[in-house]
Amino acid sequence: MSGKRKPNQKIRYAVVGIGHLAQVAVLPAFKGAANSELAAIVSGDAEKQNKLGKKYCIEQVYSYDEYDRVLSEVDAVYLVLPNHLHREYAVRAAQAGVHVLCEKPMAVTEADCEAMIEAAEANDVKLMIAYRLHFEEGNLAAIRLARNGKLGNLRAFSSEFAQQVVADNIRVTEPVEKGSGPVYDMGVYCINAARYLFGAEPTSVVAFSANDGERRFQRVEEMTSVVMRFPEERLATFTCSFGAADVSRYTLIGTKGLLTADPAYEYASGIKHETKIGEKTVKKAFRKRDQFAAELVYFSDCILNNQEPEPSGTEGLADVRVVRAIYESARTGRAVELPEFPNKKRPTMRQEIYRPGHGKPQTVKTKSPSGEAA
Repeated sequence: MSGKRKPNQKIRYAVVGIGHLAQVAVLPAFKGAANSELAAIVSGDAEKQNKLGKKYCIEQVYSYDEYDRVLSEVDAVYLVLPNHLHREYAVRAAQAGVHVLCEKPMAVTEADCEAMIEAAEANDVKLMIAYRLHFEEGNLAAIRLARNGKLGNLRAFSSEFAQQVVADNIRVTEPVEKGSGPVYDMGVYCINAARYLFGAEPTSVVAFSANDGERRFQRVEEMTSVVMRFPEERLATFTCSFGAADVSRYTLIGTKGLLTADPAYEYASGIKHETKIGEKTVKKAFRKRDQFAAELVYFSDCILNNQEPEPSGTEGLADVRVVRAIYESARTGRAVELPEFPNKKRPTMRQEIYRPGHGKPQTVKTKSPSGEAA
């Protein structure tokens, strides 16, 4: 811990960045995390500070200019900032002895990720990247199935993840160089899923981007399709898009059977599986749960028990290096080889944490990527 709290007490968090995800998912999650306390919020908008402070009974509401003061009053921060700000705010927190839970993607570049990891290690604080699906029963059940041999020798993974993003959303108003675009925002889920289902790291990637010429896609591509080669001659393909109908699914194919998860990556609904092995088809629906409360519970336990989190900074770096290779391939039209990556922990069923889901809260001055207000 940072030294501010005793091990038998709750971990006090500041949520930094109060956009749509923070308001509909992160702030409500503290109600389901008994070992975690929402102690402060940080926003550049006075109306958000005022209304959300009152809603959650928080007196400690701050602007970004007061971030150093915030760090003196909490044990951990949950960063829900634009991607290009992750490095700065994570490093500053670590240097102040404050633990860091950071939304994915971890950062924009490998150098950013490495700086965050180094700052955490140098200051003896925990760093976790918010891969909420690493604690979700349906997702972990898919990983178990991938490993127990019932699908046979795993051969292929395919996925589609898409939504319509409105023209004034930061996902398209900021350039790819700042971590915007569908690969950083949605492709990272597909990359992560292929990596944990295969239990390996990709060795090379080929990617193509497309753009239908709409004005909203002037700074980012409309969509990107990717092929990743894995050891043992396995292939993973995916397409992510900001200009297509909502879809969130993957299929894992082995020599004896296949598993389709649809939806696969959502937090507002339960995951559904369809497994086909030989002539037998089994469908299973997993109940909706609060995935954000689960990751808060897990991270706070890691802090209290001095354990290293599984979705660590290394996990975040592993995905970001693939994202960067994807954009390089799309730019050059060539395959990009990936250097060998060190072995790391993978998610297991032991990490499954259930917390009941909640309703959709009213939001303050924010909209979903599709432009809908809660």
